Amino acid sequence: MKAMIFNKICDLRENRNPLELVDLPIPETKDNEILIKISRCGVCHTELDEIEGRTPPPKFPIILGHEVVGYVEKKGEEVNKFNIGDRVGVAWIFSACGRCDYCKNGKENLCPEFMATGRDANGGYAEYMTIPEDFAYKIPDVFSDSEAAPLMCAGAIGYRSLRLTNLKDGQNLGLTGFGGSGHLVLKMVKYKFPNSKVYVFARSPKEREFALELGAFWSGDTTENSPEKLDSIIDTTPVWKPIVEALKNLKPGGRLVINAIRKENIDKNYLLKLDYPSHLWLEKEIKSVANVERRDVMEFLELSARIPIKPEFQEYKLEDANIALLELKERKIRGAKVLKISG
Repeated sequence: MKAMIFNKICDLRENRNPLELVDLPIPETKDNEILIKISRCGVCHTELDEIEGRTPPPKFPIILGHEVVGYVEKKGEEVNKFNIGDRVGVAWIFSACGRCDYCKNGKENLCPEFMATGRDANGGYAEYMTIPEDFAYKIPDVFSDSEAAPLMCAGAIGYRSLRLTNLKDGQNLGLTGFGGSGHLVLKMVKYKFPNSKVYVFARSPKEREFALELGAFWSGDTTENSPEKLDSIIDTTPVWKPIVEALKNLKPGGRLVINAIRKENIDKNYLLKLDYPSHLWLEKEIKSVANVERRDVMEFLELSARIPIKPEFQEYKLEDANIALLELKERKIRGAKVLKISG
């Protein structure tokens, strides 16, 4: 099979082709696994964090990609959830132990043995992959393969972030950053909380314009003050500055949810620029998002089919994965980026 492999951590400003196209054997399935013939794989900012060394390092070489859609080609002897030919999706959560207190309480995202797709196990930048059947999901028929791929991470992690805001209908929500996840969260809010107003903060004028096209009440630069204070804000940016700027726009008792595995250090001075009275006083909260639970993926797929949520996307060939990653790094974004691998 063809695969884009990642061999070593590097700086994308110096190495613009971090992934190498190679031929590899098709992986064998274990008794509880399915073999997926991959159709599409979304391109996520987390891949930039992996490439540039901001996440726990993988075991090299590794195949990146955790927004996977494909078809069951083969299954192990213990598999009973899926049949050959079923269309399935794979998310960031590849597996968890199933034995610890976190797993027993439905919080597999915090499991000490949590394994991430495309970091701890080979992912979707390839023609085939395997995964335990309990961590694959049936894709609703309403979506094309390219529409479904971004839902597996950008959508699912956006859904989790929205859950963690504790937003109620009529309360105001802010979105700092407006890429693959942010534009899906906006669509969710319009459906789940029709009386809530969404305020979008984005560095790019094109992103701000896109947000208004999708129904945002207001959009401005990440450093601007919103016209009114907000009950909750979700941050999806790769840097620190928008977090500090967002805190001043929260109401007393408001919550900032940070949807990022790591932050880049290009503006590290902002770590020291928290002003207690304006940023944190009056019981403001900061909540981080760690991975996703299986529940998040399943509930989000059901919700997105009911609305339905149809993500904006751009398609690339598998061998053009480096181009898609560089465009993501350079913030050339409108919706999501998807690798078309077959079909």
